Amino acid sequence: MIAAIWAQDENGLIGKNDVLPWHLPDDLQFFKQMTENNVIVMGRKTFEGMGKNLLPNRQTIVLTSDKNYDGNGAKVMNSVDEVIEFAESFEGITFITGGGEIYKSFLPHIDVLYRTLIKHEFEGDTYFPYLDWEEWNIVSTSEGTVDDKNSYPHDFETYQRNSK
Repeated sequence: MIAAIWAQDENGLIGKNDVLPWHLPDDLQFFKQMTENNVIVMGRKTFEGMGKNLLPNRQTIVLTSDKNYDGNGAKVMNSVDEVIEFAESFEGITFITGGGEIYKSFLPHIDVLYRTLIKHEFEGDTYFPYLDWEEWNIVSTSEGTVDDKNSYPHDFETYQRNSK
């Protein structure tokens, strides 16, 4: 199964200079909980925005056109088809984790969406690609925690693609 997971502000913003424009530990915990023991796929810029650090307890795939890219321990793949072929043989969930162009490339292949909607507006340069919401059914939604470490109200939403 292929899923997308991301956080966005009210305007669909997902990034600024290849990193998140907010600090929201509750969302980071949700991301960890969902992706542990699974696979995360990201583009080279997103990977480098994380300092090329591998997250524990998940396999990382970096998608790049650079056939000689040093993934610093991550598996490097050079095409969407290569990732899809991998995902079809993987028993867990293959999570698409960004950035914007990577989400756009995989949208036709995604079965489930995990969106954190932050009820705030931020400044940035990368937005989640256009999504036809008519193709998706909301499965669940829950409020995130707002406290001294999590300043922004946010909801965790899960969508499943309509059957065709």
